[in-house]
Amino acid sequence: MDAFTTGILQRIHTAESDLRRARETGDEFLADVEESELDDLRRLAAEHGVDVRQKVA
Repeated sequence: MDAFTTGILQRIHTAESDLRRARETGDEFLADVEESELDDLRRLAAEHGVDVRQKVA
């Protein structure tokens, strides 16, 4: 796995964790921010052929 793929997958994992935490604490603003971040990261991954179902080692 190259550095770009590893980096994007790590950022997606972090954003997913942050989104989960925001929802659990009821922080709607942060949840919206994290959802937007995830959308952007997933779009970027798709544009570069990165399978976001991969796990970061």
